[in-house]
Amino acid sequence: MAKERILIAVKTYPTLSEKYKELACTAGFREDGSWIRLYPIPFRLLDHEQRYKKYQWVEVETTPNRGDPRPESHRVRNTDNIKLLETMGTERAWEARRRLILGNNKIYTNLGEIIDLANSNKLSLVVFKPAEIIDFVVEDADPEWPQYKVNAILDSFKQANLFEDQNLEDFKLMPKLPYKFSYRFKDDEGKQSTLMIEDWEIGQLYWNCEKNQGREKATQKVREKYFDDFVKTKDLHLFLGTTREWHGRAKNPFVIIGTFHPPQVRQPSLF
Repeated sequence: MAKERILIAVKTYPTLSEKYKELACTAGFREDGSWIRLYPIPFRLLDHEQRYKKYQWVEVETTPNRGDPRPESHRVRNTDNIKLLETMGTERAWEARRRLILGNNKIYTNLGEIIDLANSNKLSLVVFKPAEIIDFVVEDADPEWPQYKVNAILDSFKQANLFEDQNLEDFKLMPKLPYKFSYRFKDDEGKQSTLMIEDWEIGQLYWNCEKNQGREKATQKVREKYFDDFVKTKDLHLFLGTTREWHGRAKNPFVIIGTFHPPQVRQPSLF
């Protein structure tokens, strides 16, 4: 077992799991800048003292995840022992974040290269810089989780007696997003791709906007943030990760698990 300091940089929108209830893929960077994935973690079932934020350092005891073939995947040995530490701020145009992340990692620009590396199990997490982001795509999605999964999860809660001190009706699964959000982009060879954005922040942004302004306005506001702001005014990089299901065997196993969007600077200092 190894105790490590990890800067949380990725937290994906939760999906349902009959075994783990809700799962959010978490990934980040060690102190030397190398990637690590912490999986599986049922984030909303953690005690509040263990619920980390993005760009917060945490201290955890990890072990390689033998049930996940992706090379960066580790398990947290005991989620009760997650220790929350300081956060890394955005001072001086995200200088500390850029130094750790961009200064210690290869910035990939070719989609075919990273697909080949993933399919040979060399990596499953990358920092990617598109040559051009063409559009931000919004598509309708099924607005409800499959009922069989919901029923199985609620049944497992009952069996585990997790609701002795509260009513089962008080527990709320994370709502399913009614839309799929994606970037359409070109790589350095002009190859065009569309990848879904699965980070927690885009989901929370949508729900906050829908609550305050309604569904139609919400998708417009998400587009304004992720395209008009991130694409047009920021130095946008994409955190890409493979899914466990398709790693090593899909034509393109990657999805967008997060964005890295520091402000534009003419001569960024990484050191």
